[in-house]
Amino acid sequence: MRINRKVGILTSLVSTGLFLSFPAQAVCPICTVAVGAGVGLARYIGVDDTIIGTWIGGLVISLALWTVNWLGKKNWKIKSITTISIAFYYLIVVVPLYWMGIMGHPGNQIYGIDKLLVGIIFGSLGFILGSEINLKIKESNGGKVLFPFQKVAFGLLPLFILSGIFFVIATWGVG
Repeated sequence: MRINRKVGILTSLVSTGLFLSFPAQAVCPICTVAVGAGVGLARYIGVDDTIIGTWIGGLVISLALWTVNWLGKKNWKIKSITTISIAFYYLIVVVPLYWMGIMGHPGNQIYGIDKLLVGIIFGSLGFILGSEINLKIKESNGGKVLFPFQKVAFGLLPLFILSGIFFVIATWGVG
């Protein structure tokens, strides 16, 4: 299957999901499962590992923040819970990828670093940046969002941008 056809299929599936989505709390379990399923599908159809890693990185941060919010609602007071939660999710996601041989192949690198790891790092930072931008905009607007699903949009926008950048890099054979 040509890469353009694969991208077309993936874009169609994501677009369909957007039109069939239901109102949900941002970083909710349903969103998390949807991102996880998308990662699996992308790998199946041959999407580059930097792009897949981008979404895994976003998923890890999403899960960590969702966990922190959930624990906060349960009134659990745990020192450094955000750091603990992020470290926990990286451990349960990244370590098994090495153990299963998905990460660490010498031929699957960009500038000497595993492509999946590069994507995970950039995806994590992108999701955090998007979340921070959302908070700043909400704060400057009196605690109100500018549009429905703003939190979701600002969390996902950096992941889409990074995916586009990594698509160009993968297409041009950089690394």
